[in-house]
Amino acid sequence: MEILQTPENALSHSSVSAIINAPIEKVNIADWLLNLPDAEYQRCSTQHIGAAISLTFDGKPVSLNVETIGDALMVQHYIADIYRPDYCRMLSISDSITKNGRTKVQVLWELKVTEIDKNTCLYTNEIHATATPEMFEYMKEHGINLADAAASRQAASDAHNHEETPNFANSIENKALTGQYNQPFKYGHYSYISNDSICLFTE
Repeated sequence: MEILQTPENALSHSSVSAIINAPIEKVNIADWLLNLPDAEYQRCSTQHIGAAISLTFDGKPVSLNVETIGDALMVQHYIADIYRPDYCRMLSISDSITKNGRTKVQVLWELKVTEIDKNTCLYTNEIHATATPEMFEYMKEHGINLADAAASRQAASDAHNHEETPNFANSIENKALTGQYNQPFKYGHYSYISNDSICLFTE
């Protein structure tokens, strides 16, 4: 059962957006994500280790991602709750492994695309991390308070999200325009939104 995020259990919330230079009718986030090759996932972030696609016992798609977030090795088991061309809602009870041991974190990953004009759209990569009962026991055992854990996770999640989101947008754009992965990333002018602040940058 999904844990609703509240101020009493929230670890982080990061939202970053980037431009996709393709018409929205050609973009299909569900198709991109649920067929994502391991090598394509890896090249979208220096912290991405591996990815695969599986199924739950009742046939729901699962995106398995192994990555590092800060000093934690994360094994994500994202079950597709909603998967449409314009929106995917992926929920995971993730394994978090650090030098202090192993625990569980709930991670909600939302992937969205909205139309800007007939040639461009905005991709948003939004991540919520929420402490599980196992995580609270882990923090108690190691003398960690929620505020400190949340501050560390927020900083790590934001840094990770800012790296992967423009590359995800490039990969989605390539898939939309060519039907293929493993195409050159075309870096350019991106706008992004992170936790309600709006910035512009050029690479």
